[in-house]
This record gives sequence, structure tokens and C-alpha cells, in this order.
Amino acid sequence: MVVPLLLGLAIVLVAAKMGGWLLRRLGQPAVLGELAIGLLLGPSFLNVFGMDYFANAHTVDVLREFAELGVIFLMFSAGLEIQVGDLLKTGRAAVLVGFLGVVFPIGLTTLVGLQFHYSLSSSEFLGIVLAATSVSISAQTLIELGRLRSREGLTLLSAAVVDDVLAILVLSVFVGVFLGGSTQPLELLWIALRMCLFLAGAFLVGLWLLPRMVDWARRLPISEPVLSIVLVNVLLFAWAAEFLGGIAAITGSFVAGVGLARSTQRAEIERGIHTLNYALFVPVFLVMIGLRADVRQLSESDIGLTILLCVVAIVSKILGCGIGARLGGMSWREALRVGTGMISRGEVGLIIAGVGLDAQLIQSNLFTDIVVVVVATTLVTPPLLRLVFMGEDHTNARASNLGHD
Repeated sequence: MVVPLLLGLAIVLVAAKMGGWLLRRLGQPAVLGELAIGLLLGPSFLNVFGMDYFANAHTVDVLREFAELGVIFLMFSAGLEIQVGDLLKTGRAAVLVGFLGVVFPIGLTTLVGLQFHYSLSSSEFLGIVLAATSVSISAQTLIELGRLRSREGLTLLSAAVVDDVLAILVLSVFVGVFLGGSTQPLELLWIALRMCLFLAGAFLVGLWLLPRMVDWARRLPISEPVLSIVLVNVLLFAWAAEFLGGIAAITGSFVAGVGLARSTQRAEIERGIHTLNYALFVPVFLVMIGLRADVRQLSESDIGLTILLCVVAIVSKILGCGIGARLGGMSWREALRVGTGMISRGEVGLIIAGVGLDAQLIQSNLFTDIVVVVVATTLVTPPLLRLVFMGEDHTNARASNLGHD
């Protein structure tokens, strides 16, 4: 039924814009207000979409699909802000940030799980879930701050790709060992090689073919030819990332954005995507993060674990990624910013958690803990990022960005 969806979309969009406006008036990023409004509308408080009118029409399921499109287009926009040469400059730091940003959460979270008497396999799996970073929220916040193309912004975007590949590779090893799968060393090598081959191929196609394709498409006798061909390619790159490369769809859309950043039609692409993103997809994506959490499902015994997991999720990324950035040649202040930008968890972690739930590695209450941690880390990232960038003149910050406006 489409009629409840119409009302549901209207509620989400109005609420998101009001929440964003209110938080901006309070001197905070708009993204924080949109996330908070999702918590308010969700089962944790008002449970608006739990009403029979929406539930019978599966409105939340459809909104979730809109949200997944939102994060894909948001990461494409982040890619549009980046020049590939800038990414290459962050190579060593990005690899160290991505690697230690996986090692620290797995190690610390495993210790927490064991302290709460979970099995070794469940504890390690929980660590794998919290190893996966989602920088879409950080990217949006850095765009608002005018710092996406800073050294810190470029490093965390590159590190997120490394983080994504490592988290999925570790998951593959874990499933093979603890679930009695048939994963052999050669199979694991193929998984890693497949990811690397896809990334290399996607960057080559994105950098060489996509700008030429857009230049060709603008001469087609159809309405909005440039934006149409861009949308098709973003969707294809996102699909190929998961289906062919075995990595997150947002990585594919980000690569497409980096490729099209070289297009002569970049300004037109940015205008079209910006309107599409912020009028529809991104607000739905941000609100849906809050809608997924239901803190009322947590028992008293779960609350202590949830709070500790939130603390560990934050500290492990700041420490692991921060140390990686410092070893990569960044200052302590820059390293703190990178670590803070890597705090947010998101769709990759939720996907991994779903695998564990289906395989009975974790129970439903632990899955709820994970959703709360994802929401909590997403909520704290924007204000923490703003805090670690505080005191830096906005004009000077923009002037120091790598690349050009």
C-alpha cells in the first residue's frame, strides 16, 4: 500500500528538517538533530511507525530502502569533493589508521564480552561488528565544517576503505573457523584478492571512463542527460561493489564520486545531487538510524553492557585510529581528529551483526545492544568532531584544505 508510505515520508522529512534547524540554532551540526528526531519517532519513545496503519503496509521496510539509497548518494557526494591525488598522499597513514582501527576494537570488545561471561566466539564476533566504521556521518559533518578535503578528512576517507576490506576479510576468516565452514587459506586469499582487484578496476574505470561518459551524455537529446547518466553509474558502482567485489556498496559509490570529480560537468553534477540528497534521501537515511533502535528492549542486565560497549566503541577507535595516524606522520592533534572521525559505526556493522544473529553467534538482546551502540556512536560523532576542530578559523580551515573549491 503506497498511501501510508506517502504520509510516512512526509512525517520523516518534516521532522528531519525541524530537528536539523533546531540543532543548527543551538550551534550544533544539523545531522545531529536529524539523528535525534529518529530516536524520538522510533520505538524507543513515540513509536509512530509501530501504529497498525504503518505496520500493516510495511512502511518502515520501504523507508529503510530509501535510507540505503541515501547513504549511497551521500558517499557519492563525498567522493565528488575529492581529487584522487589527494587520496594517494594519505596512503601510509590511511593503511595504519584502517589496520589499527580494526585491531583495537576487536581486542578491547572481546575482553568486555568475556567479562560479561559471553563465549569466546560471541565476544570476538562482537568485536568484529564494532570494528566496522561508517564515515558517512563524519563526511557530512566535515562538509558542514568545510574540512572534508583537509588532511584529516582525506585520511579518514581513505582509511574507511581499508577498514571496510579488513573487517569483511576478518569476518570471512571467523565464519570459516568458528562455524565449521570450508574457508581455506586459498579461499581467503581469493577474497582479499577479489576486493583489491575490484577496487583497482573500479578506480581505473571511474577515473578514465566516467568523465568521458558524462561528456558524451550531455549531448543526448533527453531531459537531464548528465544527472541521469550519473545516477545510473552511481547505482551500478554501488551494486558492483557488493556483488562483484564483496565490499560495501557505499565504497563503490564513493569511487564513482572520485572519478566524476574530474569531469568538466562537476558543477552541474554537484547541484543536481545536492538537491536530490538533501531534499529526500539523506534526511530519510539519518532519521532511519534512530528508528532502528529500541532501548525499551534492554533489560537491567543489558544496560551495563550497552554503556560499556558504547565507551569501548568510542575509545577503541580514537586510540587505534589515532595511533595509526600518528605513526603515519600526522601530528597528535590531527591524529585525534582522524580517530574521532572514525568513531561512527553504521550499515556495515549492522550487516555483520545480522550475519551473527542468523548464525546464532549472538542473541536478539545482544543485537539490540549493537543497534544502540551504532546509534550512540553516530550521535556522538558530529559534536565530538566539531569539538576537536574548535578554535580553528573557518576561513583558514577552508584555505588549508587540499584540492580546490
